[in-house]
Amino acid sequence: MASDWRADRVGSALRGENPLVMARMRGGFAVIGDTQHLPGYSLLLTDDPSVNHLTDLDWERRMQFLFDLSLLGEAVERACRDNGLRRINYEVLGNSLPVLHGHVHARYDWEPPDMAAGPVWRYPQPERNDPACAYSDAKYGALRAAIAVELHGLTERAYSVSV
Repeated sequence: MASDWRADRVGSALRGENPLVMARMRGGFAVIGDTQHLPGYSLLLTDDPSVNHLTDLDWERRMQFLFDLSLLGEAVERACRDNGLRRINYEVLGNSLPVLHGHVHARYDWEPPDMAAGPVWRYPQPERNDPACAYSDAKYGALRAAIAVELHGLTERAYSVSV
């Protein structure tokens, strides 16, 4: 994967150059995470790079963003359920990337008990960002495809109901 798209994740998604995009949604872009320390880690990126905070969106767009984040979480849940999935965690933090995005973390029965009950960020950064967990099509492409298929079915159904 080329690394230049990382400097502008939203712009590269808008231009069709972000290789991690799984789906274009009403609330933004569903992307698989750069790291797959916990397989299925995904994000929803806003499609407007000027939006920094959830409250920068009007109420309608805010509801759409959060609804789409829930659809992404449901897609991850469905795609990861046979791998010891315990639950899905959702976060909208905004601490380091100055553009609105939401995190979807799959949590598993096989996680160490001292880590399973807390936020993902309690895992040491070197462990979360271990190069062995970096996204690659060869290692995680099938999971990415499974999430994308689930997401397509969910959005098709949800959007037809008029959200």
